[in-house]
Amino acid sequence: MLVAVAALQRPDLFNAAVSQVPLADMKRYHRLLAGASWIDEYGDPDRPEDWAYISRYSPYHLLDRNATYPPIFFTSSTRDDRVHPAHARKMVARMQEQGHEVLYWENTDGGHGGAVNSEQQARLGAMVYGFLWDRLH
Repeated sequence: MLVAVAALQRPDLFNAAVSQVPLADMKRYHRLLAGASWIDEYGDPDRPEDWAYISRYSPYHLLDRNATYPPIFFTSSTRDDRVHPAHARKMVARMQEQGHEVLYWENTDGGHGGAVNSEQQARLGAMVYGFLWDRLH
């Protein structure tokens, strides 16, 4: 979540960003997988006073069609048992809909770390570093 928030709130500071297994929809995070266990940490978005604060940093809700964001590469995992891949999927879909440059890769095997073995870790790392090399070199 930190990377997405930083890139959306201060896009002028970045030429590219990589957000891996992001927590992005803070309005619904507590309804997906382990999200309910984080209410003590983030607050309860169903309580108006909590949502008033949470909405100021919820990446999905910060998206602005008229803003210029750096290219962002989101990664996720179909089998993540903590952060549901819907967070990344929704961010990417909304950013594409708004015309922002965004890339997405979802590992169908990996868990929360996005990869479950050395081969998957190497592939993910190569994609991330390749993206950054292309955008920052």
